[in-house]
Amino acid sequence: MTDDAFVTHRNLLFTVAYEMLGSAADAEDVLQEAWLRWDAVDRAEIRDERAYLVRIVTRQALNQLRAISRRRESYVGEWLPEPLLTSPDVADDMALAESVSIAMLTVLETLGPTERAVFVLREVFDVSYDEIADAVGKTPAAVRQIAHRAKEHVAARRPRMTADRAEQEAVVARFVAAVNSGDLQGLMDVLAPDVVSVADGGGFVRGAARHPIVGADKITRYLIGGLAKLGLPFEARPTWVNGHPAIRGEVDGALAGAISFEIEGGQITRIFSIANPYKLGRLDEEAQLAR
Repeated sequence: MTDDAFVTHRNLLFTVAYEMLGSAADAEDVLQEAWLRWDAVDRAEIRDERAYLVRIVTRQALNQLRAISRRRESYVGEWLPEPLLTSPDVADDMALAESVSIAMLTVLETLGPTERAVFVLREVFDVSYDEIADAVGKTPAAVRQIAHRAKEHVAARRPRMTADRAEQEAVVARFVAAVNSGDLQGLMDVLAPDVVSVADGGGFVRGAARHPIVGADKITRYLIGGLAKLGLPFEARPTWVNGHPAIRGEVDGALAGAISFEIEGGQITRIFSIANPYKLGRLDEEAQLAR
């Protein structure tokens, strides 16, 4: 039924908005505004409801992205995307899992708003150049040029996710075991020598590094030392975040953060730790994503 089109495509629309914004809260705001606009249109005049809805969401997400881009300039420390609890089934769609990974969303932050919208719509959702042009207010020729530049930009920075699902799960399991047991050597073994750790505490979490830490030795000492200073029971639990094996960190039984990884050659090459309490609201209920 026509009246159900928004509900039918809601998971897709949320995924589009989330990939453009890196924030589930902001994506929900976009969907709310999109619904109000959708509710006011004459459905009889719409030939392709899915395309129309994607266009509405894209326009609203672009407006939101331009506003929050200014807000993020004054963010305390490193900014990382809002993590989502996902089903392991998301990993079955490799393209979707890669596109929503914390690593990829971090790369997308380096694009301008229009470039990000064009890249997401074209590379992830395979939207036609004409439809993208209508959504972003550019000509199809201009969109082709933007898409080409954005693709090259992302290709030069995208994570090297060469590990398959089984290897990712095995590496994360080793990291969990080492952290929970305080095994320094075990941590050193699972980390690549030049591993980089990026943390997002948003200025709310004492002890969250405000700049990236480089090197297995430094990260191991920082991590184990930080847990010791915490003085409270910490437990790392395996989970699935943004389509990949990850960790749910708990302090004295309460959620304290999410840790996601880039993995290559059986070792962790990059660590993303999100501890900002205002970004942890989506870790108790699975997000429904779709392409």
